[in-house]
Amino acid sequence: MSEIHISEIFGPTIQGEGALIGRPTVFVRTGGCDFRCSWCDTLYAVLPEYRHEWIALTPGQIMARVEELSGGRPLLVTLSGGNPAIQPLGALIRLGRERGYDFALETQASVASPWFADLAWLILSPKPPSSKMTTDWTAFDACLAAAKDGPRTVLKIVVFDEADYAYARQVAARYPALPVYLQVGNHTPAEPNQAGRAGVDHAGLNQRFRWLVGKVVDDRWFEATVLPQLHVLAWGNQRGV
Repeated sequence: MSEIHISEIFGPTIQGEGALIGRPTVFVRTGGCDFRCSWCDTLYAVLPEYRHEWIALTPGQIMARVEELSGGRPLLVTLSGGNPAIQPLGALIRLGRERGYDFALETQASVASPWFADLAWLILSPKPPSSKMTTDWTAFDACLAAAKDGPRTVLKIVVFDEADYAYARQVAARYPALPVYLQVGNHTPAEPNQAGRAGVDHAGLNQRFRWLVGKVVDDRWFEATVLPQLHVLAWGNQRGV
């Protein structure tokens, strides 16, 4: 089986954002990404200079760690990154499902893989203008096609400003069948080697959250769900929670 580059495995904790917010989960964070978002809060799982911190593990080794953390009791496994879609995760998902675990993948939808169809949840998070990245809609559509009718597929869009909000409205209009979750972005993420030490501007985040709620309500965009990053409110920039 192909080895998978892992940045960290931790939990059980709760999912802090999106459709599964508050849900107990173990995180499997892969190393490596094809994007360089301007406000990325997991640069230690993205930048090549942190490769020495990543470990190459087989699916069996990863599941052994997940089962150790969960006490052998199946729960949701969240596949995150970086961009986990660039890793060979098919064998891991099949092995985990055989043992009763469900898998959720979080990706910017820039790379499609056939194993998307084996997921329980596919969270597609196209990056808005503030990220300084460009969305490839052909790749996005390929991700939807790869998923087929397997997972529950939703949109999760980070919103920092008016341009991001307009982008979110456009994406939701383009894919009206997909539930949309709007997330207030953390404008005070920690540097990779300072995780948990940098202060979080809670007052600023609350202000941004109220602004976003006001936009959605004023626009009568009642199909959208507006959420904070729950883990940031509870633990700030601390890693591994």
